[in-house]
Amino acid sequence: MAKTYLDKVYATEGAEATRELYDDWAESYDAELKAAGYATPARVAAALRAHLDDRQAAILDFGCGTGLSGEALARAGFTAIDGVDLSAEMLEEARAKDLYRDLAQIGPEETLEPRAGRYAAITATGVIGAGAAPVDCFDRLMHLLPPGGLFVFSFNDHTLEDPAFETQVSEWVDSAAARLHFREHGPHVPEKGLGATVYVLEKR
Repeated sequence: MAKTYLDKVYATEGAEATRELYDDWAESYDAELKAAGYATPARVAAALRAHLDDRQAAILDFGCGTGLSGEALARAGFTAIDGVDLSAEMLEEARAKDLYRDLAQIGPEETLEPRAGRYAAITATGVIGAGAAPVDCFDRLMHLLPPGGLFVFSFNDHTLEDPAFETQVSEWVDSAAARLHFREHGPHVPEKGLGATVYVLEKR
């Protein structure tokens, strides 16, 4: 049986190989993920809604892909969403949804410093971990937030096999640099038997 993109993604390593895979996947991404029961965008959006009352607050959807995460945020009532992604083809799909105030392609080493302090929340839905952004991306995103800003993100089961990812969370919380408001394991891609943990961190 031929492997789907969803089968390939967790074995893909390196920024360039990842970008190429997502460029190639863009056209069929939504259909494949929805057919597999992709649950994490709605879970991330619900977690943000429960912890951020201001529906007009500026949100950065990091690794927005084709905009499935943006769709979930919009359904949760948020109206000021910017998106960034590595893949130009994915961004074209997101642009067609007309959900975002701004969409921009970023490079793997881009600091995003010009965006520092601009967002009440940053979301990273299925973005950090196996087949996607490396562990050092976690600190880069936390540093973009102002005090009181929320980081809402997920680690899938493949990612959770590597303790380095949850260590990043623990280091921020244990040092009192962040407060953990929410941590819940649940469905990610049910058809593949994959779960994910969704977190809400508040930067101190």
